Parts: sequence; C-alpha cells; structure tokens
Amino acid sequence: MEVILLERISKLGQMGETVKVRDGFARNYLLPLGKALRANAANKARFEAERSTLEARNLERKSEAQKVADALGGKSFVVVRSAGETGQLYGSVAARDVADILAAEGFNVGRNQVELNTPIKTIGLHSVTLHLHSEVEIAIELNVARSAEEAERQAKGESLTSADAIYGVDEDALRPEDFFDPEADRDGDEE
Repeated sequence: MEVILLERISKLGQMGETVKVRDGFARNYLLPLGKALRANAANKARFEAERSTLEARNLERKSEAQKVADALGGKSFVVVRSAGETGQLYGSVAARDVADILAAEGFNVGRNQVELNTPIKTIGLHSVTLHLHSEVEIAIELNVARSAEEAERQAKGESLTSADAIYGVDEDALRPEDFFDPEADRDGDEE
C-alpha cells in the first residue's frame, strides 16, 4: 500500500514522501495513529493544503522533545530491585518500569518511546535510549541496584557482583595455598 507520510518516520522517510509499505503496517500503525494518509489524489491535495500546519506542528513537537532531552541529558536514575548474590534480578526492569521511573521524576515519557529490546535482568549500570521524537533521541543511564547504598557504590565504579563484594574477599589476595597444602601427600598414604 502506498501512503503519504505526515511526519518523519525513521527508516521509512520524511514528511510528505509517498512510500510503499506493507498493508498491515499501514492499517494497524500508520493510519490509526495519524502518521500517514493513503496515497490517492484527494489525500495528496489535502496534504498540500495542510502542509504548513503539519510542518509547524512537527516543529513544535520537536522543540518540546528537545527541551525534555536537554533536561534529561547526562542524568542517571537509580532503580532499586531485589537480586541474588550473583547480581541476577528476581524480576526485571522493562520499558514500562523506565517510563514509570521517569514519570516519578517529572518527565513525561511514554513506554513506547523507551528503546529496550530486552528487559534488564542484572544489577549494574545500563544505558537506555529514549526516542522522544523522530529526530530527537537521547541516552540515559539506569543504575540498577539492591539498595540506595549499593547504587552509590556502583556509581563510583565499584563492582557489586565480584567475589570481594559478595563474600568480602579481595580477589587479588586469593592464592592456591589458601585452599590446599602443596606438601600434603596426594594418595592418602602416610609415610
């Protein structure tokens, strides 16, 4: 199906372009969300008549998204979750959780604007990309930890899943002699 794009869509085209897309993509996404019109003579005339208002609306949305991106730039958000000793979360942090965390901080970001291909399942520092507008995207940092104190330690660069963090042992201080006696008789016969 051929459609006229009413806004820039990444990997598809710019506003005003006529592009060929799959029927399901057009019927289920582009047309219902008002991102495109079917490419026919009436809609082409309608688009040309409304082009200036569409461009102004797009510019306004882009400037609002840029303001949010400027406010989010360089920020890190702490996410406290239950996790095992190895750093594996008992649950996960999904796009919905990221949107809720940002909403709690006063940022209006929808979960469909959060690019998270797979949920976060381990503690640590994770970079998450936000697509605020088709031309504005920003990366934020999520600090996933078991407590606020651990989040502070993680932010300083400390690893919370290594042996020293879990067992209170310095990994560099471990020597083979600590685990077995090299002088011991291996076959169990006493001489």
